[in-house]
Order: sequence, then structure tokens, then C-alpha cells
Amino acid sequence: MAGAGTSADAVPDATLALAGRLAGVVPRALRADPRANIRGGAALLASYQRHPSPDPADWYAAVARYSGARDPLAARSFADEVFAVLREGVARRTDDGFDVRLDAVPGLRPPAAPAKSATGDDSPTGDDYDEDDDPFFFSDMEPEGDDDSESADESDWDVPAQDELPLTAADSSAGSSAECPSSLRCEWMPAAYERYGKKKDRGYGNHDRVEGRRQIDYIVIHDTEGGYQGIPSMIGNPKYVSWHYTIRSRDGHVAQHVPTKDIAWHAGNWDFNARSIGIEHEGYLARGSWYTEAMYRSSARLVRYLAGRYGIPLDRAHILGHDNVPGATAQAVAGMHEDPGPYWDWAHYFELMNHPFKGDGTGSSVIIRPSYDDNRPYYTGCASTRPGRRCPEHGAASVWLHTRPSESAPLVTDAGKHPGKPSTYSVYDHSARASTGQRFAVAGRQGDWTAIWYLGQRAWFLNPSSAPTAVPAKGPLVTPLAAGTKVYGRAYPERSAYHGGGVQPLTPLQYRIGPGQSYSLGGTVTGSFYSAGAFNPARHVRVAGSVRYHQIQLGHRVMFVQAKDVRVIR
Repeated sequence: MAGAGTSADAVPDATLALAGRLAGVVPRALRADPRANIRGGAALLASYQRHPSPDPADWYAAVARYSGARDPLAARSFADEVFAVLREGVARRTDDGFDVRLDAVPGLRPPAAPAKSATGDDSPTGDDYDEDDDPFFFSDMEPEGDDDSESADESDWDVPAQDELPLTAADSSAGSSAECPSSLRCEWMPAAYERYGKKKDRGYGNHDRVEGRRQIDYIVIHDTEGGYQGIPSMIGNPKYVSWHYTIRSRDGHVAQHVPTKDIAWHAGNWDFNARSIGIEHEGYLARGSWYTEAMYRSSARLVRYLAGRYGIPLDRAHILGHDNVPGATAQAVAGMHEDPGPYWDWAHYFELMNHPFKGDGTGSSVIIRPSYDDNRPYYTGCASTRPGRRCPEHGAASVWLHTRPSESAPLVTDAGKHPGKPSTYSVYDHSARASTGQRFAVAGRQGDWTAIWYLGQRAWFLNPSSAPTAVPAKGPLVTPLAAGTKVYGRAYPERSAYHGGGVQPLTPLQYRIGPGQSYSLGGTVTGSFYSAGAFNPARHVRVAGSVRYHQIQLGHRVMFVQAKDVRVIR
């Protein structure tokens, strides 16, 4: 797409105007008309190809330039991802219902990367690097004025001022380097860490540095609900929140902000902050087209690398969406975030990590796994000005849950998300949804419908054998020993484990479960608490308890029960 082939490094209207001239289309039409956009994008790509050729391998430099990146490594990274898709082939269904297939080109390989510098540094900013000798450094990717370009007032792009543009690897002045696999070219864009205000050691932001080793159990997937161009100013604000990485939509470019050994403020639940890595993805929950193939591939490589480094299981009990993180207290549940939402393709994401969701015909659980392209549920709320209007049809990773085995039956209720009120079909409301990759205990079957235990109730979803939306699965379950078993949003130690102040109460959430119900067991932990709240990490305190918790898939979000309150079924 012509508009998507630009970057925060160059003014988007520059390529829009050029694509418009080449295709004979005004920029406004490129934005609004998909056919015109494709024509413009194709014309722009063709203009970058110096020598016409039927061999896809000869187009590597043109594809790299099409990325719009002035950083040679970012351009190569984009081209590498495009060539990977061409090499593997792909089949997708468009938003308007057409099947599109790209046949694989198995032998397609990108050209060899430049040789390492004399110092062994293969970075584009090494001492021996000369941008004039690099065929992938595009000096002409500068903003240019044009009579056909739209004015700033007319443009849909939020073009940042020059001093708001993100740092490139060459511009980074921090004494750190990004933690990434060798297959990714990542940028170090450091988050703020400084004092402010009059609170001395307690007025600081926007993350916590940690001395020694940090236990990391989760990776949390977010979306930014905004454009990449705003990331530098947000992450550089000590009074704002923080996260470890951001991945750009158009080309999968990765920027790291907080070292993984440190605690970023991203999950809305301190227990999860202390034990997780947060990754933001440029895009919007209600606009699934922002989740591009380049983004999925970069993110999958990064998550696989981090999971291997920290021993994090590659499953949906540990690779969480922000919408799967529980509220820390009952009061916090209703306000928890919903990203990345139902349009995030979890099945494809895990396939890219070489951990596809597989079933087992003998299990007493199910893994939710609808066909993303064929599964097009009814949602509302995508247009903020008309929240009751149906969203455009789009592939989705979630299934709706009903009180009875009928599509006319009400949706199941969520006492935490909507106290005393029904669930809704809003794209932002996950209270009656199960998501791809999540494992639930089977609570019944009737015809084409399957019931699961969900938030203390039976929840039914359509699961016909002709087009299944879940697969049988094995795995441990827990069942409560008594009625009214409490559920928690954080796995904190018992009171006696604390020495001094700062005791965190074991406050249950508003949900209760009882005998006869079963929930999938995602892991077992001993209660712990990392007490920060001070600029100097030497003043932080680690509290280790003895109470044991089981993590369960209670609803759309994971939660905890104390091990003494349940029986494990293997």
C-alpha cells in the first residue's frame, strides 16, 4: 500500500504524492480507494526497480527501498520479511471475502549482507561503514514538497516534527544495545529514568531498575492505540508508563526501550509487571489491518528469542494479551485494558513461533481454535461516532459464549467487567469471549455446541464438526474443594512473610467457583512480591512467601487460586 509504505522517518505525503503522480491518481483517492492504493503502491515499487526483471530475486533492493526507511538495516529487515513470505507462500481471505493465494517460491533468497567491518561490527554505524557504498541507503528518502500533496490540515497522517522523530540506531546516544535475536535488526530507544517533583526518591519514572536477577514468567502483547511517531515522546516522558519493546506496523521494525532485566510499567497489575516483558505493537484494537505480516513475523521472532532466554513456555498461559491480565483487585477489574483484541491472529502468531496449537482427541479440555479467515463474528463499536453500528466483517480469533446452546441465547455475564449488567457485542468487550489458544475444561456438549467452565458458569459456543472452532486437548485441570472458592488477581505472599511495612493484603476478586467445575491449570507459583517505589534499586525489597498458587484460565483472563483450595486432575 502506498500510504503504508512510508515511515516516521520520512513524511508520508511524499510517497503518496509520488505514487499518485506515477499512477495518475490524487493522494486523497490513494487513501480512500483500495484499488487506487494498490495501483499506486505497485507503481511506486516499479519505479524503484532500476532494471525490469521477471525474477523476484532481482527486486530485493527495490523492496528494501519501498519500506521507506532511511536506516539500511531497517530497509533490509523489511525486504527480508517480504522475501520470507514469498519463499513460504501464503493464503489469506480479504476483508471483503475474497480468497487470495500467493504460491511459494522455495528457492528465493535475498542477496548476501555486506561483509563485517574490520572491527567485527556488522552494524551500519561501525567505523568502516560508508553510506555511499551501501546500496540500501536511500539518501533521496527525504520529505519533499509537491503540488499534489495534501495540506497538513487535510492529511490523515499525524506527521511529527523533526525533533519528535524516533531515534535510529545511529542516533542512539545511550550506552546500551538492544536485546534481540540475530535475525532482527533492533533499535535502542531508551525510556526515561529520572526523578521529578518534590518526592525525593519516590517521585521518578517511568520504570524500575532491578539489581540482580528478575524472575520472568510472562510476555504480554499490547497494541499502542496510536501511531509509531508518538512513541519517542511517550517513552521519553518520566511521568508516563513504559514497556520493553515497540514493533512498527508497516515493516516490523523493533525498538527496545527498557532492558528486560528491569521492570516496565505496562500491565496494569504490579504482580504481572514484576514478572513480565511487555511488547507494544503499533495499531488499533478495532482496526485489524494494522496487524501486518511484517509485524507478526518480527514479533514472533522476538518472543521466541525471549521465551528461550528466560525459559517461558510458548503457550497461551504465558504469552498473554493485555486483555488476559487480571485486575489486581476487585475494584480494578472493570478498568483493565482489552488490547490487542479479537483481530490479533494468535494461531498464525504461534505458527510463526513453530508452536502451533494442536489438539488431542482423548483430552477432557478444548483449545479454542477457529479458522481466523472464516471466523467473522458480529462486533459493534469499531466506529467511535456510531458505537452501536456493526463493525466491518473481518477475520477474528475469538468465539462468543452463550448461556445456552443457541445463538439467540444471551451472552454469559462477567461480574467483574459488568457488575449487574449484561455483556455486550462490542469489539472492546471481552467478557463473553474465548480466544484462540486458550484451553478450557469441557462442561458439556449438545449437537453442534460445546460448553466450557467460564467465570463460574457453563458457557456455550458453536463448534460444529464440519467447521470446528475448538480442538480436543489434554492438560491438567483444577477443581474446587468447596463452594465459594476464592479467586485472586495476583500471587502474593502471606502476611507473615513480610518483615516490616508494605504488607500486601491477599484480596480476592469478585469471582467464586465451586465443586463440579474445572479449569485449566497453566502453572504453579509460590507467592512473592517485589517492593519497588524508590528511584534507587538498592532500596527495593524482595518478599518470598510459602503459600502456593495455581494459575487457571478462569475466563478471558487468567487468575489464581490457592493450591490448598483445589484438587489437581492430571
